[in-house]
Amino acid sequence: MSQLVVLGFDGISAASEVLNKVRSLKAQHLVELEDAVVVERDVDGVVHIKQAVNLTRLGAASGGLSGAFWGMLVGLLFLNPLAGMAIGAGAGAGAGALSGSLMDYGVNDDFVKKLAETIPNNSSALFVLVRDATMDKVVAEIQQWNPRVLNTNLTGEQEAKLVKALKAL
Repeated sequence: MSQLVVLGFDGISAASEVLNKVRSLKAQHLVELEDAVVVERDVDGVVHIKQAVNLTRLGAASGGLSGAFWGMLVGLLFLNPLAGMAIGAGAGAGAGALSGSLMDYGVNDDFVKKLAETIPNNSSALFVLVRDATMDKVVAEIQQWNPRVLNTNLTGEQEAKLVKALKAL
């Protein structure tokens, strides 16, 4: 089962830096990351939300590939596979981009927007949806940024252990 953890940081760039660190830990198979969102609130209070998974781009790419394939097959029927492939790729990319922009995958967008309004100016937050993690090694790697647990769906006992581990130096 996936666990959602929201970590708060002082400074605008800290959440992005931690996300990069978590991605490197993913490459080492220390964490199975499903989704991540970085929220930054600048000194003027303007909130910037950065999704780790761009579903519009992903949908356009997969739609374009499948559209090209099916367009080529249909084009073979009319003895013009190149035109069919081109038309199919364009139609598939458009349909894929539209469906990708309408999907909500991973961390709920409304929840991100609601919690983003609560972080102070000149700070950031990292929303991570994790399937599995070697917690002691992950926590040791991100402690230098002094994260604060803002929200989680962990049990009370799990959350207490996480907070204790993050505060230990």
